Formats: sequence, structure tokens, C-alpha cells
Amino acid sequence: MTRIDWVILRRLGSRIALTIVVLFGLIALAESLNTWKFQHLSSIGGPMLGLLGIVIEASRWALGTLPVTLLIGAIIGILDLQARRELTVIKATGLSIWRLLRAPVIAVIIFSLIASLAVDTVIVSISRALAVSMPQVSSSDSTLWLEQQGDGQNYVLVASHPHPGGAILEDVSIFLDRDGEGGRLQAKQMELRDGEWFIPEAIHFLADTPPKRVLNVTLPTTTTTGDMGVKLASPVELTIFELAEAMSKRLTDPELRNGVEMRFLRLLSLPLVLVGSLLIAFAFTAGYRRTNKYGVAVLYGIVLGFVVYVITEMAAMAGGAGVLEPAFAAIAPAFVAIVIGMTVLLFREDGRA
Repeated sequence: MTRIDWVILRRLGSRIALTIVVLFGLIALAESLNTWKFQHLSSIGGPMLGLLGIVIEASRWALGTLPVTLLIGAIIGILDLQARRELTVIKATGLSIWRLLRAPVIAVIIFSLIASLAVDTVIVSISRALAVSMPQVSSSDSTLWLEQQGDGQNYVLVASHPHPGGAILEDVSIFLDRDGEGGRLQAKQMELRDGEWFIPEAIHFLADTPPKRVLNVTLPTTTTTGDMGVKLASPVELTIFELAEAMSKRLTDPELRNGVEMRFLRLLSLPLVLVGSLLIAFAFTAGYRRTNKYGVAVLYGIVLGFVVYVITEMAAMAGGAGVLEPAFAAIAPAFVAIVIGMTVLLFREDGRA
């Protein structure tokens, strides 16, 4: 890397970091209004634990708004280079805008990989640990209700104490299909095996019939261990490594599969989204101007950045709901942002705009 690359990186990096800190502070200030959560965590582990809860929640929001934050910070950094005439001097040496973009693009890719692989993992892990310390609204919050089917049988099971991963359930009630044997099974424990639920011992309750003890009962099901792992933890509460593990397992529930794939692909496509934001920032503010009036260009860039952010969120919701293919919903907004930024830069480089 040359000295020019370091100048551009220092200027952009400092402004982007300042923008992230300011936005993080605003989000943390809003989260601090949740005094109930702060007081409860403080009663368990002191004020530092309560402060950690605010920081983690604010970090989650700041990570979600990273494309817009990077766009605004990059615009501020480029305008700083313009105001000091550093960008004009750099261009006068014969370097093209594509040469100037090389170092920032590489830095953004590295930063986004760290954010999606490390920062998000830490945030999710700590947030999940703090959620365990929070009281439940009612005692039924941990109760698991599942509608099951397999080999033509339909039944509903209710488990009071599911184990982590969901392969083992305790204190279970199974409401059998009336078209079959019917009635209700009450079991202390049941285990998910390949294509079936195995119940070592249960009590079968049937109308107008005395309760009967049954052993080694099997109920067919299409649910897999991957389905159960995701059912007990929302995709938002899974790290990228846990999402990859869940995807490696067979997920038969389309809703769960779409949610897991959408979040996993969004984390993987974060470098493309941030590169698109960087290109938009350069496209609307890096052009030569005789004056220091950049108000319209800044407005266009920020508005377009918010539009891209809204489209990204809408595509994510559509992908998670199965309306769009998750891969398309994750990559298409980033691709559009990159195409827009490169198109505007090409026109400016050709001297047409």
C-alpha cells in the first residue's frame, strides 16, 4: 500500500468510526429508557451487567444499520478530502478513481468479514446468555407446542421442558388423531429419532376407558433434529456457525429453512452490501467541483443509501417468509447497490456527468 492509500484509509476510517460511535450512542441512549431491564440485570450482577445489556442491544441495532452508517461516514470522509483539496491533488497525479477505491474496498471487505463472523457471534452469544437471566412473562413461555404428522398420522404434542437442541422432551402430552387410536398420551420423556418420536413409557388416556400403561411407543414424524434446534431458538439468536450447522442438517419445515437460510446468507453477503454503500458514497461525492457546495450530492447519496437499506430489509423479510428465494433476496439488493455506484462512477470518469 502506498502513502496515498494510507491517507485515504485514515480519513475515511476515522469518519466512518466516528459515525458508528455517534449512532451507537444514540441507540444506547434509546435502549437506556428500558429501565425495567436495566434494573433487573443490575439486581443480578450489579450496574455493570445492566450496562452490558444496553451495550449488547445497541450493538445489535448498530450492526443491522451498518450499511447506512458506513455510507454516511464515507460521504463525510470524502467531503473532508475534498475540502482539504487532497482528493484533487491525488487525482492530479494521474490516479483514477478505481485506483483510489482499491484500498477502501479491501478494508471494507475485511471489516465486514470481522463484523459478520466475529462481532455478530459475540453479540448473539452474550445476548443469549443475558436472555436466560431475564424473567419470563408467564410460566407457560417455555412450553413447546408442536403439530406433528407422518405416515398419514396427525397429532399435537405439548412439552413443558424441552432439552437444548429439542431432541429430548420432558413432561409431554400427546393429543392423538381421532381418526386413529385417539385419546391422549402422557409421558415423562420422549426422544426424537430418525423419522419418529420414541416414548419409553407413557399413560394412554381414552374416553370411557381406564388409563392404560404402554411401553416403547413410536410416533412417525417428518420433523428432524435440525427443525427442533431452530424451533427452540429463533434464527436471529443463532451465530453464523450455528446457522451453518443447522443448514447442514435436514430442515423439513419450509418456514424454518427460509429463516435460517436468509439470516445466514445476509451475514455472508454483508461484504457486498458494504462495498455497494462505499461505491455509492464515492459516486455522489468524489467528483471534481469548482466550489465546496455538496449539499445536493450528499442528499442524493444519503437518500439512495436509505432506499437501498429499505429494499434490503424488505427483501430479507420476503426471503424469510418464502416469498422470494433467500439467495436472491440476500444478494440482489447488494448487487443493485454495486451496479448503481459503478454506473455513476463510470459516467463521471468519462466526463459525461
